[in-house]
Order: sequence, then C-alpha cells, then structure tokens
Amino acid sequence: MIARVDRVETVGRKVVIVAFPGVQTLDVAGPAEVFSLAGRVANAHYEVVVAASRAEALQTSSGISLAPARTLRGVRGELDTLLVAGGAGVARAERDEALIRWLRGAAGRSRRVASVCTGAFLLARAGLLDGRRATTHWASCAELARRYPATEVHDDAIFVRDGNVWSSAGVTAGMDLALALVEQDAGREVALEVARWLVLFVRRPGGQSQFSVQLAAQTAERDPVRELQAWIAEHPDRDLSVAALAARACMSARNFARVFHREVGMTPAAYVQAIRVERAQRELEATVATIDQIARRCGFGTPETMRRAFQRRLGVGPGDYRARFRPALERVA
Repeated sequence: MIARVDRVETVGRKVVIVAFPGVQTLDVAGPAEVFSLAGRVANAHYEVVVAASRAEALQTSSGISLAPARTLRGVRGELDTLLVAGGAGVARAERDEALIRWLRGAAGRSRRVASVCTGAFLLARAGLLDGRRATTHWASCAELARRYPATEVHDDAIFVRDGNVWSSAGVTAGMDLALALVEQDAGREVALEVARWLVLFVRRPGGQSQFSVQLAAQTAERDPVRELQAWIAEHPDRDLSVAALAARACMSARNFARVFHREVGMTPAAYVQAIRVERAQRELEATVATIDQIARRCGFGTPETMRRAFQRRLGVGPGDYRARFRPALERVA
C-alpha cells in the first residue's frame, strides 16, 4: 500500500507530454509515472496528457504502440508543464514545421517548459533554448552545441534548469527531472516518497560523466582486455602503468599497448586518465573530501597532477570545477 503524504495541493497542474513516431518509450512513461505517483502520495492534482500531431497510435523506438490521449490541436488553454520527449524520431520531428510552430505557441502559455533526452533538439529548433543553458543525452551534447550555438550546452548534467526552461540528460534522466519538478511543486517530502516507491535517487549522485568514458570507448572483444577495462574503473587508485596493466593481462607491455589501442580505440594511458578524471569529477560533485584526498583516491597522487589532467581534459582546474558543478547544476536561477 502506498503511503499518502499529508500535503494538499489545491491547484490542478496539467502536464502535456509531447510524443511523435519513434519517440523513446521511457521518455514518455518515466515522467508520467513520476507525476502519476505524486498524485497518489499527495493531492498534487497532476493531469498527465500524452499528445501528438495525430490521433492514431504511434510506434515508439522500441516498437511499442502508444496511443496519444489528444492531438496537439486538442490541447487548449493554459498549461502548467509542457514536456517534450526524445528518441530516434527526433530528426524527423525537427523537420515538422507544424509541430515546431505548435511548440512555440504552447510554450507561451505554459508555466514551465521541459525536455527529456534529445527532446532538447525540438526545443532548440523552436528557439526556446536560445541564450539558455541546457543538456541532452551525453552522446548528443556535441551535436546540440554545434547545430544550436545560441544554446549553452552542459554535457555532464543530469538535468539543467534555466529560468522556466528545464532539460534532462538521456532516457532515465527524465525521471530525475520529473522528480525535481514534483519537488518544486509539492516539496521534498513528496518527491522523496515518490522516489522511494519508484526505487530512485531523489537526486542522483554525480553527472553524466559517470557513464561517458566507458560507454563512448569501445568495449574490447578479447576477454582479458574487457575485464581489465572494468577493473581499471573499479581501482583508479592502483598502479595503472602500461607495465602493470600488461602484467595483469599476461601480455608483454608492447603487445598489450598495441592490442588495447586496437580493441578500445584509446591508448592505455589516455583511457586511465579519462577514468581517473571522471571518478574525480564525481567525488568533487558529491563529496566534501579535499582535493588532496580526491587526488590520492583517484590515483593522481598529487593535486598538481590532477590539476594538469583536469586542464587537459576539461579546460578547468578541480577547484573551479567543484565551484561550478558541485551543485550538479542546481544553478536554478
């Protein structure tokens, strides 16, 4: 039985989730579940409506058939939250001029506007991200920044708020975003209760960087190298020199370096440094440990070594990184 939080919201909140053929199923279902459950644990009065250009069922990127409750034209009046999903169908949706015009108009009658994953491309196409900070799936951040230079893209955020415009990273991050919206509306207690029932962090530790190196790098086909990749990520503080890694893989140093680069697409040294920097990023974001402590725990040895690695990979030192990103982009002004 779901426990009800003793909180009453007297004003109904209409949440419209915009879908299209090829939409990512979880971009729609994830936030919808969060808002729906919030209504069951508190009198939040969310009315969640999935809308699309046409009334007929559409196929999501996973092949699931989704029947929108309304057409876009049928969505009338003031809106509380306009949320645009992402997915493989975004590229086609960007070329849908009627959809883009509708988004511009609907944004003007919405209290807040949000995107999940690559839904940010639709907001950007509609001009709704011009001069604003935003994020999207880590694999699409560079493309968003290239195609929409008026948008300041943050590639390590789980979600970003800039005024009344919110955006989230990929797929499951839409649920993180929805929890933040519920917290804004109904308070932390309600958001925490929803997170408990959905078995989620009410605020996920770290940023997208916890996923990017190992996902962006190739996964080796050979078992010894693949297992070594996982071991490196779990033990950044160990001796990760080429000689030590080669010995662990039972290979000569020269052969190991050649095989690792061919299999992974990066040299062992570059891969190790990337893993250490990302681990340090998470520590800087989520802990109160000193930079000296983090440098040791992440295998840099000294703060100066870590500073040089941060400057090389991120263009900013650890201290400045913590100052900018420790709030996990809780810069909500």
